[in-house]
Parts: sequence; C-alpha cells; structure tokens
Amino acid sequence: MTRSLNLRAAVLALTLLAAILLVWQVAVSGTVKTEAMDPEYAALMGATATTGKSAMPGPLDVGATIWTHLKDPFYDRGPNDKGLGIQLAYSIGRVALGYGLAVLVAIPVGFLIGMSPLMSRALDPYIQILKPVSPLAWMPLALYTIKDSGLSAIFVIFICSLWPMLINTVFGVSSTRKEWLNVARTLEVGPVRRAFTVILPAAAPTILTGMRISIGIAWLVIVAAEMLVGGTGIGYFVWNEWNNLSITNVITSILLIGLVGMILDQLLARAQRLVTFPE
Repeated sequence: MTRSLNLRAAVLALTLLAAILLVWQVAVSGTVKTEAMDPEYAALMGATATTGKSAMPGPLDVGATIWTHLKDPFYDRGPNDKGLGIQLAYSIGRVALGYGLAVLVAIPVGFLIGMSPLMSRALDPYIQILKPVSPLAWMPLALYTIKDSGLSAIFVIFICSLWPMLINTVFGVSSTRKEWLNVARTLEVGPVRRAFTVILPAAAPTILTGMRISIGIAWLVIVAAEMLVGGTGIGYFVWNEWNNLSITNVITSILLIGLVGMILDQLLARAQRLVTFPE
C-alpha cells in the first residue's frame, strides 16, 4: 500500500513538473513587435530589447546554465567571479557556525528553563521581547560592534536559530511525563542523571523539531544577510548576478538554494525519526 502510494505520488509530481516546464517554455518563446531605438540605447538594453524576445530565460536556458556551473563549480577568477561550489561552501560554513553556536546555547538553557519554574518565570519576559525581533534588525548593530561582515552574518544566523530551538527544548523538557520523573525520584536518581536518562530521551523529538525549524530559518536568513554584507556566498552571488542582469543565474541560484534547504531539512527529519519511539 505504501509503495503504491509513493509510486503514484512520484508520477503526479513528475507530471506537474513536466506541465510547469512546458508552460514556462511556451510563455517565454514568443516574440513581440519592437520599436526603433537609438543604437547606443539598444546596445545597453541588450538583444531582448532589439529582437523582441522575452527577457525571462526558459527552462532550456536555465538547464544549460546549470550544466555549465556543474562542470566547474569551484573556479576562482577574482572577488566577484567564483564558482557556485565556492559560494555555497561559504554560505554553508556560516550557517554551520551560527547554527552550531545556537545549539550549544539553546539546548542547555532550554533544559534549565524547562526544569526550573523559577528560571522559566524569570527569563520568559526576555525571550518574549527578543523573539519577535527580525534577525536582520541585528545586522547594523553586529556590523558596528564586530566590525567584520562574515562574523556579523554568523551572529545573525545564531540569533535566528536560537529561539525555535530554545522554545521547543523548554516545551519538550517541561512536557516530560510526571510519572516517569516520579519513578526516577523514587529510585533516587539525581537531577543531572535524570536529565540525561529520562528527560532527554523524552524531549528529543521535540528538540529535533526545533532544530529542524531553526535550520530552515537559518538557511533563509543567510541569503538576505549575504546580500547586505557582500563578499562571498550564495546570497551575494544572487545579488551580484541581478546587478549584472543575469536572470538565468538568478533562477539557477534560487533552484540551488531550495535544493540545499531541502537536503538540510531532510537530514534533521531523519534524525528526528531516529529519536522518536512509540510509548
């Protein structure tokens, strides 16, 4: 039954993809009547303005561009001309550092808040005030204090990754079944051992849910952060290609960003399934 459902879902997904690509290709294949214009202005506007072709590339153009990038993803021809492999490596590295720091802070603090009603009431106002602040709102302050664009981007990733993990950790820890905790107290299990042997296994699925949400937000924010700070990264690549009016490379980047985001999400989804167990 499951195999049949997966097969039908795959067929439907491929059919939708084929339909979208066909409509896309047909939509950009037409031409429109063009008016006479100054030769210098025509040269500035490019072939699409003089021939009447659509400025939006079709799927065949995007596919050719993707293949070109895949053939040499790690070339380096200067500050503004690096392969997509290098751009992605910088972005993933920044996300990994910021996200890793958030894990180191959010999970221990979440355990502390979840296990202590006193700490929960004391820290909750700070969490509720800071949680709604857009991560990019921290960027000017980070640039002013840190004075390094790369480290500022990592700090923004840390901030945006912190809250979903922290809140889910608090919820998972505080929702641990009371009878399990009572049994641990009856057996005279200490707080530290109780946290690792009882609370952590019970809260692990909820913690992984928060980590999964955080990685999606972190990958989303790094693109916007790199557009602001420049340098090297997939976000800066998108902005630079837009400035170069290379819509094909912009679309290629969007597809690549989505693919990497899906891979990161699925890795944490798999980890979540590994720590989820029936009661």
